[in-house]
This record gives sequence, structure tokens and C-alpha cells, in this order.
Amino acid sequence: MAKARQIVRRRRAVTNIKKITQTMQLIATARYQKCLARAAASKPYTEKLTEMVGALAGGDAIDHPLLLKENDSAKTSILLVITSNRGLCGGYNASVLRTGAEHRRRLVAEGITPELEVVGKRAIAFLRFLQVPTTMTTTDVEDRIAFARVSEMAERFMQRYTAGELHSVDVAYTRFHSLSSQKATIAQLLPMEPPKADATQPKRTVQFEFSPEPAVLLANLLPVTVKTRLYQYFNDSIVSEQVARMIAMKQATDAAGDMIKYLTRQYNRARQSQITTELADIVGGSEAVK
Repeated sequence: MAKARQIVRRRRAVTNIKKITQTMQLIATARYQKCLARAAASKPYTEKLTEMVGALAGGDAIDHPLLLKENDSAKTSILLVITSNRGLCGGYNASVLRTGAEHRRRLVAEGITPELEVVGKRAIAFLRFLQVPTTMTTTDVEDRIAFARVSEMAERFMQRYTAGELHSVDVAYTRFHSLSSQKATIAQLLPMEPPKADATQPKRTVQFEFSPEPAVLLANLLPVTVKTRLYQYFNDSIVSEQVARMIAMKQATDAAGDMIKYLTRQYNRARQSQITTELADIVGGSEAVK
């Protein structure tokens, strides 16, 4: 009887865990829908801005300090790592931290000192465990981040880069492709690289008339493009986190369901064995009375 009771207690505990993981899966699904709508709404704007900058930067006479001209004399760069505050999201944080650590090693090998700016408690704890110093930490980014806050961060990056203090600014984040595809990657925020032409598409030469002049337009568009790009990186990271948590909780719920079925079979076998033993004792007792 003791074995059957232990199985019942364990099955009850697994059932409670299944209820929790199922609830967390539903919450992550609801948050994913909102985050996806926000990221999808900002992506066309970001892509079109980048396309306009590429068209403006195509002229040889156009020059701007934020374009693809690295400060070779600067030996310091910024590496912004975007992770989550909470766990239970599979390998989401591990993949970003691994990608960021590999990029940091490459920078050090090139003789560049990276300043680590970290978003998320998971990255902070990981770097503290490795005793890697950080210059700035952010822990209050949850399901969304205000564009004004991203704008302040991008302004600080651009000011330091145009002043010649930074060699580059890179962002380690998880890029969202689809519900089944999210990949940790390194994006170069500064200096900004205009989009490359697609080799599979026929080359078209289109003449534009700009008003005001291309140099003036570029000076106005480049800071906005840097800010929207950084904002898109944050949105992609938040969506990818919710997808990872949703999938992880779905797998945990399914595993709990399989465990409940297994424990139910174990309980039935233990109960059947116990009943058989009790019947044998009763029959044996009755025979002894005779």
C-alpha cells in the first residue's frame, strides 16, 4: 500500500506542475501575439528607411561619419547584449550569450577592447559568474521597450562614435524570422552599412530628384535609421523570447502528460499486485481455518 500511495502523491505533484506549465504556455502565447504585432508594424518602416539611406549613400560625393568608415584609431567598441530577465525559455539566453562571447573574443584578438552593455538579468548573472566587467546594465525591459528610451541609447552611441571614441557598435540579439526560426546573431549598428544589392535581381538604374540635397537628407535620415534599427533589434529579441518560452512550456506540458500516463500505469500495476496479495492472504487464511 505504501508504494501505491507514493505513486499517487507523485502523480498529484506532476499534475500540479502540468497545470502551471500549461498556464505559462497560454500567457506566453498571448504575449507573443502582442509582441509580434508590434515587431511586424515597425519592420516595414525600418526596411524602407534603410533602403532610402542606401539610395542616398550611392553617390560618391556623399559622405557622413556614421556610414561604413570605421574609426581605425579608436581601440574601444561597444557590444550590446540583449537577453531576458526570466528563464524557462529554452536555449534563448544561452545562444545569445554564446554568440556574444564569441564576438567579444574576436574583438579582443583584433586588439579592440569591448565595453559590454547588458540588457537582462540572465546576461548580468552569467557575466558576473565569469567575472567579466560590464559598463552598463538594464533590467527593466520586459514585454516592450519605449522608442524614446531606445532613442536615448542610440544618441549616446552616435555621439561617442562621431567623436572618434569608438571603433564600432555591435548588438548581440536574437533575430526573429518566423515562429519556427529564430537565430542569435551579431548586428553592426555603427558604422552603418547600407543594404547590399541583390545579385539575383536585375540591376536597375533609376534617376532620383532630391529636395533638399542628398547630403542634407542623409544627415537627417541616418540618425533616425540607427534608432529604428536598434528598436527593431529589441522588438525581435522580445518576440523571440516569447516564442522560446511558449515552445519550452509546451514541451514541459507534454512531458508532464506523458509522466502522468506512466505513473497511472505504475499505480494500476501496484494496486493490482496489492489486491492479488490480499486475496491470496484471505484464501490462505480460510484454508488454515479449515
